[in-house]
Amino acid sequence: MSLEKEIDVEYRDILYETQDRVLTLTLNRPDKLNAFTSRMMWELLDALDRADADDEVRVIIVTGAGRGFCAGADLSGGPGTFDNRESGSDVGLEEHRDGGGRVSLRIFDCKKPMIAAINGPAVGVGITLTLPMDIRLASERARMGFVFSRRGLVPEACSTWFLPRVVGISRALEWVHSGRVFDAQEALAGGLVRSVHPHEELLPAARELAREIVDNASAVSVALARQMLWKMLGADHPLEAHRVESRAIYAMGELADAREGIAAFLEKRESHFKLKPSQDMPAVYPWWEERTF
Repeated sequence: MSLEKEIDVEYRDILYETQDRVLTLTLNRPDKLNAFTSRMMWELLDALDRADADDEVRVIIVTGAGRGFCAGADLSGGPGTFDNRESGSDVGLEEHRDGGGRVSLRIFDCKKPMIAAINGPAVGVGITLTLPMDIRLASERARMGFVFSRRGLVPEACSTWFLPRVVGISRALEWVHSGRVFDAQEALAGGLVRSVHPHEELLPAARELAREIVDNASAVSVALARQMLWKMLGADHPLEAHRVESRAIYAMGELADAREGIAAFLEKRESHFKLKPSQDMPAVYPWWEERTF
């Protein structure tokens, strides 16, 4: 049985736990500081598909088991870990796709907002896979590093696209060129994380942030806005954003959540949104696949 089929039965390298419409995905190889494996990649891809299809999941938190978030790629294969000739792979240069990049691209297209709760060391793919997540919080114990140059490698997981957009090109180049590991306060100063917390308060802070979204926002509005903001980072001109926004506001204005949100405001009460991202996304979604402008 292929790994892709096996993970439909149970997860091993991650934990999938839902509570009060918040999904917590925990990287679960604590004895290896949650080092990234091919199996973890497939499990994360499967979990994100599952979460997108489940309207009871409104927000996703990603964290690590034990004292680490993710120590990067599993290097137990030795010096030839990244040498496809030694692995016996028959995939060529043009066909090869790195595993972290596959996860990052799936996160990029996810309908649910994602919060990284970085509870400990996060280096290599352990930090690059958080870049397409919406918000990053860090424990005071967290250490981060884009260590590729110190391993004779280059950045992966689409980080050459995401990192400059998150922290700016100069900061990105400094961290990537040096490959050094830095602490949570430097990550905060550089805009990589939103906030730094005492270790025991990290997950409660992430859950409080998740609840702010779950309790107050339309799931369809959040799903659509998430894609609008991320996809517009690659736009050549604000006119592209204007076109998408015009279509989206037109389409959303006809749906029940817009009526409910405005009525709740006028009546000075909480909103009770009913639309579901799995089945009620407006026809404008996914506009980026149309390639019409």
